[in-house]
Amino acid sequence: MRRLLGLGLLLVCCACGAQVQPDVQLQGLTLEQLPRPATPPAEVGPVVPSQVQRWREEGEAYEYGSNGLQRDPVQAARLYCRAARYGDPVAQYNLAWMLTNARGIERDDAQAAHLFAAAAEQGLVQAQNMAAKMGTPLGPPPACLLQPDTDPKPLAAVPRRMTPAAQLQALQALPAPSNAPEVIVRFVRLEAPEYKLAPALVLAVMATESNFDPLATSHANAQGLMQLLPDTAARFKVRKLTDPVQNIRGGMAYLRWLLAYFEGDLSLVLAAYNAGERAVERYRGVPPYAETRNYVRRILSAMGGQREHPFDASVVQPSPVLSLLRKP
Repeated sequence: MRRLLGLGLLLVCCACGAQVQPDVQLQGLTLEQLPRPATPPAEVGPVVPSQVQRWREEGEAYEYGSNGLQRDPVQAARLYCRAARYGDPVAQYNLAWMLTNARGIERDDAQAAHLFAAAAEQGLVQAQNMAAKMGTPLGPPPACLLQPDTDPKPLAAVPRRMTPAAQLQALQALPAPSNAPEVIVRFVRLEAPEYKLAPALVLAVMATESNFDPLATSHANAQGLMQLLPDTAARFKVRKLTDPVQNIRGGMAYLRWLLAYFEGDLSLVLAAYNAGERAVERYRGVPPYAETRNYVRRILSAMGGQREHPFDASVVQPSPVLSLLRKP
């Protein structure tokens, strides 16, 4: 509530052209002396959603001096940063607000713009309002939005582990999901080779996207077994999204395209299937959206941890983000 009231004040002040006064009443520091918190170190071991929520809630307690804790904006910013890396939109918004208003830490509108945008892209309304005010973020995303070290690194940044033949052999050995209808399994196994896809990849995506429901529709209007958006369907010549055959073929065509675009890196391919290839490029890896990060982990786990898939380089030129990931 306090932050939403603050948001209203900021929007009113912006509308009337007045300057919003930063919160500089911290141990007598002037605006020029406010600290810039260092990015927290990498986490050790897997991080579960409940831990991310605890970091954000503890950050709020330090920011406001509540729950028996002394106010400590630097510690609040560090905790928000930890939660923001794992896709918590409220933590992303809270940290952006602190940076925009110099709320006990040094002001940094460039970082704040990226953080507001990430939270806005996850549907946080107050972040959408701020992102609209601040405009398109410039420059690379800040460290607090980069893919966590506990997530698999993009394959472009590490040596390839397997030859294409070995990749395909490992993928072909994977079983179909236990709840996959036999008629769908048979169709995918028949059609997937035409798109140079392992059936296991298609079935794992379908299981996560629609749970094999041909009538599934998402809040974003993605439809059918492969949950294609209308724009994606048009790209790959799908005329009737509710037709299971057309829907599956359209999803396979998109997966083939993404595999070529990201040169067989399944983490990037799956992230792009969920959030769009432009989001993957902007964040130079899996975007900082909780849904997308969980989506990628879930499908990779269903595929036995396989992270590489053969690709047809003739389909499309590779994404320019791959060259950035290969830089030493």
